[in-house]
Amino acid sequence: MTVSCTYDDFLKVDVRIGTIVDAQPFPEARKPAIKLVIDFGPEVGLKKSSAQITAHYTPEALIGRQVMAVVNFPPRQIGPFMSEVLTLGFADQAGEIVLANCDQVVPNGARLL
Repeated sequence: MTVSCTYDDFLKVDVRIGTIVDAQPFPEARKPAIKLVIDFGPEVGLKKSSAQITAHYTPEALIGRQVMAVVNFPPRQIGPFMSEVLTLGFADQAGEIVLANCDQVVPNGARLL
């Protein structure tokens, strides 16, 4: 089921691209996850995120990868970790998350238009 929204509603969601600069296992999470530090450029800065992406990614393979995230949701406490942005992805056929990204490199902090 989809919910209708206006273009103005869409503009309220601030989706930006950033580069992962650090990625660590998150064994304290209830579901397998990786702790990320993402560089969103000078306007937004470095932000932390917890992402349930362990089926397709290892922490080492994530460094330097660009990802999309919602940067204007309130921070969320996940166990002992404060997640500051919502990293975006899509579920594959098995329900495992595949990260959303661009097919070309764009400047960190660029906003989805």
